[in-house]
Amino acid sequence: MTMKKPKLNIVTLGCSKNKVDSERLAASLEFKYDIMHDSDKKSDVVIINTCGFIGDAKEESIDTILEYAELRRAKKIKRLYVTGCLSQRYRKDLQEEIHEVDGFYGVESVQMIAKDILTQESADSETLRLCDSVSYNHERVLSTPEHYAYLKISEGCNRRCAFCAIPLIRGEHVSVPMDDLIKEAELLAQKGVKELILIAQDLTYYGRDIDGQYRIVELVKRLLEIKEFEWIRLHYGYPQGFPDELLDLMNQEPRICNYIDLPLQHISTPILKNMRRGVDKEQTINFVKNARNRVPGIAFRTTFIVGFPGETEEQFEELCDFIREMKFERAGVFAYSPEEGTPAYEMEDDVPEEVKQQRVDDIMAIQQNISLETNEKRVGTVEKVLIDRVEGDYYVGRTQYDSPEVDDEILISLDDADLEVGTFVNAKIVKADYFDLYAEIV
Repeated sequence: MTMKKPKLNIVTLGCSKNKVDSERLAASLEFKYDIMHDSDKKSDVVIINTCGFIGDAKEESIDTILEYAELRRAKKIKRLYVTGCLSQRYRKDLQEEIHEVDGFYGVESVQMIAKDILTQESADSETLRLCDSVSYNHERVLSTPEHYAYLKISEGCNRRCAFCAIPLIRGEHVSVPMDDLIKEAELLAQKGVKELILIAQDLTYYGRDIDGQYRIVELVKRLLEIKEFEWIRLHYGYPQGFPDELLDLMNQEPRICNYIDLPLQHISTPILKNMRRGVDKEQTINFVKNARNRVPGIAFRTTFIVGFPGETEEQFEELCDFIREMKFERAGVFAYSPEEGTPAYEMEDDVPEEVKQQRVDDIMAIQQNISLETNEKRVGTVEKVLIDRVEGDYYVGRTQYDSPEVDDEILISLDDADLEVGTFVNAKIVKADYFDLYAEIV
């Protein structure tokens, strides 16, 4: 008889880059455990992959650890491990304060974490050998629906933005060798992935650390040779040095989504200088206009930080005017939080918290109106939609202009069609809301 595997739940917090790390960790342990991702079901072992990027993310990570520590104390789970960015930054403090955790890890290699966990679980030599045999660069147990997946093309970052702790946590930019990425992408295609989402802290820097050349365009062209991918989506670029050739390729190749996720952070030149962004107001505006000229109809997702040290009311209004003028299809905003070890941490955090929050609310109100206006213009158009799931009375899907979990969704009534999750359909937009669009099958 085959022994029943113990259940292991991997709880992933933070960005999609963390999600990929969790999927690789799952692949290294699935021969020993029945793997679950972010499950509410009972499990024997829990691994929390934490985020430590900003204040709110750190708070969520700590709350999650405490929640599972209570379950460990009550013996409702047998083992609890913590890994990821928060643990990388504050491992010693966490170890001293939370004793129910069986092991704290930072951003060490997946192989090391997996072998250490197996050793603590009294694994035999054959189990450890099997763990060693897993190809950690390629194998993953997906936490996403099987029709889309993320491909992390690099680790770390060479930018030195004043507010950002990522280089302190993840180190300098390290590109994954291109042949390894192609192998990983081919395996994802074999699993049924139809939408490949490229992610990195700075996607456009890819290859520079290997031979001094920017290789992102070459990488995308090679990925296009994998015909199973109907969509390739680009996440997390940087305005300085963004290659026109990549924009032109996006415009020429219909399988590359007309979508870009690129944080701009602010528009006031003095604030951008203090943030160490490497661009000023004029360069930022020129970049956005150039992207829209080269890729007509592109959906632009960006994020901003308000309440950065020294931000005046006038500079905030300058940012609001910029957002109103540019009418970004997608935008998010964060209140500045000081991060230990960053250059901005030495600056006086002189914008009161209530002012920061009011500025967040003001920008989100502006963006909400822009979103509605943008969506209303889409009514009557026919668009290609990827069906992600069934929820309530609707099929829920996305267009090329929408990334999973963060952007608008297309709702199609269950009564109007018989559709399969993970397939593409043509749908006519018939009604628009602030962040949802309603459609009918053509």
